[in-house]
Amino acid sequence: MNFVKRAGHSLWARKAGTAALAALFTVICALLLGGSVLRAAAERQEADARREIGVDVTVRDPGLTAALADRLGAAPQVHRYTPSLPVGAEGSGVEPLDAGEPSPDAAVPEPEPPFALLGVRDSGLLLPFSYGSSTLRSGRGITPQDADAEVAVIERRLAERNGLEVGDTIRLRPAGGGPTLPLTVVGVHQDTTPDPAVWTPPHELPGNQLYVPVAVAERLGAGTAEPVTAVYRIGSPDQAEALHAEAGRLLGADPSDVRVNDRAYRDQVLPLQRVGAFAGLTVRVITVAGTVILGLVVLLRIRERRAELGVLLSLGEPKPKLIAQHTVEVAAVALPAVALATVACWFTAGPLAAAAGSLTAVPRVVTADLVAVSGIALGISVLATAVPGIAILRLHPRSLLLDTD
Repeated sequence: MNFVKRAGHSLWARKAGTAALAALFTVICALLLGGSVLRAAAERQEADARREIGVDVTVRDPGLTAALADRLGAAPQVHRYTPSLPVGAEGSGVEPLDAGEPSPDAAVPEPEPPFALLGVRDSGLLLPFSYGSSTLRSGRGITPQDADAEVAVIERRLAERNGLEVGDTIRLRPAGGGPTLPLTVVGVHQDTTPDPAVWTPPHELPGNQLYVPVAVAERLGAGTAEPVTAVYRIGSPDQAEALHAEAGRLLGADPSDVRVNDRAYRDQVLPLQRVGAFAGLTVRVITVAGTVILGLVVLLRIRERRAELGVLLSLGEPKPKLIAQHTVEVAAVALPAVALATVACWFTAGPLAAAAGSLTAVPRVVTADLVAVSGIALGISVLATAVPGIAILRLHPRSLLLDTD
């Protein structure tokens, strides 16, 4: 008889043993699939976190210009970047905030333009917006799509004083005079810094801080503005050294100041990496333990069927076919177990994610997970029967039948 048909007859004849083997395999496959789903969810969330959170590298150097900042922003490690160009400007038809009159005995500095403008490419990368000291109350921030636009983000106190809101227009001109530049208000933010209790120059008041695109800052700065800082968001702290080297190459010397801020990365990305490592370790441990347990089960089944093996060997059945029969029996149970585990994994992936913590992505079963677990299950089937099958290769029909008697 064909050994595949014989395997089917054997499974049907031993229904209780087959059911027990199927239950064991279902548990193993459910844990494998749950670990795989958990690991995949952690990897997806880690990739999203790297892209959204990343590591901020701040570069300061007197020789850093807007053009050099853009060239450094094209480095492969950089996901987002923004230069910062501080300039002063005067208003036309917009009244700046003030902090009263200086005391008579106070040293009054040279007058400066009342508005402090910061030309940026991406306001979301600035420290006040990244860590919540400034929040948008309406509208939006400055984005890379605003490179050629005449727009501005103003502070709430300035907006309230002048009755401005998103969509209105303010007019600014360079310090010392020049043509006015109309800017459309696209966002209103609120700075948590309180107004000073003593007199402060208007350009130092938080309410007189405006965010504009880099090109607008260069026009209002009359060509004198140069970026003092540039912030680059990269994927991990390991990439900071490569970015530092690239900055030195572009500037012709090491930048005077490079700071790496990876606090958010450590707080949010590293826990996800630990979850992924835990899930990967779970899969490996279950694979090894499942192989050992199933190997012992198959070994016991072989010992119970010594008489059957002796008869088959005495009839001239090749020993490799007997091993193949046991492999087919286990594999035939493994494949349905994967299907049952697909349902059961929804009850294991969730608790595993909750136990591991830090994971907010919803675990879901994808084709790749099913293929991987099916391959592992078949591999376990082969190993769990091949190792005990070595004992069959060492047996002889006569000894089997005599031991049975």
